[in-house]
Amino acid sequence: MTQRLATLITGASSGIGAALAPLFAREPGRVLVLAARRTAPMEALARDLQTRFGAETVVLQSDLEQPGAAGRLLAEIAARDLSVDTLVNNAGYGLTGHFSSMDVTRVTGMMQLNMTALIELTHGVLPAMRARGSGRIMNVASIAAFQPCPNFAAYGASKAFVLSFSEALAIELEKQGITVTAVCPGSTATGFHSVAGSDRSLVARFMDTAETVANEAYKTLQAGERVVVTGLVNKPLPLASRLLPRSMLARITSRLMAPPH
Repeated sequence: MTQRLATLITGASSGIGAALAPLFAREPGRVLVLAARRTAPMEALARDLQTRFGAETVVLQSDLEQPGAAGRLLAEIAARDLSVDTLVNNAGYGLTGHFSSMDVTRVTGMMQLNMTALIELTHGVLPAMRARGSGRIMNVASIAAFQPCPNFAAYGASKAFVLSFSEALAIELEKQGITVTAVCPGSTATGFHSVAGSDRSLVARFMDTAETVANEAYKTLQAGERVVVTGLVNKPLPLASRLLPRSMLARITSRLMAPPH
């Protein structure tokens, strides 16, 4: 049986992932696969997408923070005779505070989700994409990727990894019909800051909507561009990261991430 093409969105139960789903649901000829830990919100989203767009949607429960989960997710998709033509690596979370005071198991879990699962999913879908000579990969990084982030040290480092990996992979694949786009949102009105413990920080006062981020990310993916920084307030940050000393950037970021006194 010939495998049908699919779009896989991780972290699709809320936030940017859920905001991206309607944009991909409009695309003909692909099954939309939504994956996250919580299935109830995705099932409601799937019903809405079916009603609005007639989209065929598959909901899969997957906790990508767990080692081996990425491989199991891809196996579930393949078992349904689906082949991922578009991969959206959106799942991730952050942790705020002094690194020395953090629970190291939470930190390593975050790194597993933000980096290792992303790598495993990307590596897993590439053989079929290369065989077809086409494919799209969107990796959600962050503006935290552009500078050291005191009070957000491990998270910022994980997103710097995502950005660097994405830019390098885009060059490797550019002649094979596969595009790789790194999306770098700033502070976004999702549950991110609540989970991270940064909801009282200065940076949380200036937030874009998930829909704004999703729309800009989708347009950039469609254009085949490699990096997008979403939100007008955030656009100058990559330039600032080139012009200012990194020690100065780190101190500015530390103030932005610190909760108000």
